Amino acid sequence: MSVYEERTRECQRRLRERGASGVVLFPSPNLSYLAGFGEEPGERHLLLFVPAEGDPAFVAPELYADQLREATWVEDLRLWTDVEDPLPLLAETARDLGLDEGELLVDPTMWARFTQDLREAVPDATWGLADAVLGPLRVRKDDAELDALRRAAEVADAAMRDVRDLGADAVGRTETDLARFVEERLVAHGGDGTSFETIVGSGPNGAKPHHHCSDREVRPGDPVVLDFGTRVDGYPSDQTRTVVFEGDPPAGFESVHDVVREAQQAAVDAVEPGVPAEDVDAAAREVIEDAGYGDEFVHRTGHGVGLEVHEEPYVVGGNDRPLEPGMVFSVEPGVYLEGEFGVRVEDLVVVTEDGGERLNHTDRGWRV
Repeated sequence: MSVYEERTRECQRRLRERGASGVVLFPSPNLSYLAGFGEEPGERHLLLFVPAEGDPAFVAPELYADQLREATWVEDLRLWTDVEDPLPLLAETARDLGLDEGELLVDPTMWARFTQDLREAVPDATWGLADAVLGPLRVRKDDAELDALRRAAEVADAAMRDVRDLGADAVGRTETDLARFVEERLVAHGGDGTSFETIVGSGPNGAKPHHHCSDREVRPGDPVVLDFGTRVDGYPSDQTRTVVFEGDPPAGFESVHDVVREAQQAAVDAVEPGVPAEDVDAAAREVIEDAGYGDEFVHRTGHGVGLEVHEEPYVVGGNDRPLEPGMVFSVEPGVYLEGEFGVRVEDLVVVTEDGGERLNHTDRGWRV
């Protein structure tokens, strides 16, 4: 049995526990998680029907037939052509799989036109969101997922070492040039593109937490925030380092960097099973507040990472969800001094049976 079938059978068990009749998925991380088939959303009806009992089925455009047969373990392919109306096939599939009544859970990212067509094809169903069963399943990563996440982190580490090796040669480059360099090195070390838009924030741009990159040139003494990642087997890395390539940093930078590193270490040390996610956030926030920079830490401490770069669990105040082994999330406190500089240090951490394990291992210091 493939890992995808195992996940699907566990999803079905959870559907039965809930009393739901099944789930219908749209091209999304949820569909990839169960079927092993990745595709961008499009205008054609490509849906995976998973009943609480029995085997799942795809309703898909005929032009996807070969791809589905090669990529997925699901054998029941119900195909339609561009000259056909897919709605009768949706209704027939729902009836065959026992999904024409009871609670039907749909992918939360499904486009409105497809949810409306499902409602028309299955008028007697009640509706909910697939995250009710897939969220708790996806939040704990299995061995295959952890392996991919570790390899993606290794690629990010290798790229960061290449960035540090630039040394003074980075001075005079634009942020955009540095971002392209990072992205080239990610691919060179075996990554599949980028997992999100690369951030290179130099000098005052580093004080903008979600600045991406610009034509500003890196100057001697500039703190530079670099936040980037790639994918391996569909799973992302996400790492941030703040470095100075040459010259003396501005007044106060070294102490701020020390505070952020201390906050990150405190948060990582707080990770263990049973600890509420908000306690990890509080551990980082306490260090930064005690240093007098509480108002300059303007975002949550972290976010879950899996098939999506941002998913559960969110490491933020008010989230009392207990941590569980297999959860993976970022730990990325930051301090942002408007008009001056910013500092952020980020690693991915997996919850183990007795603590937490960093997936990133490159130097966290600011000197290159």
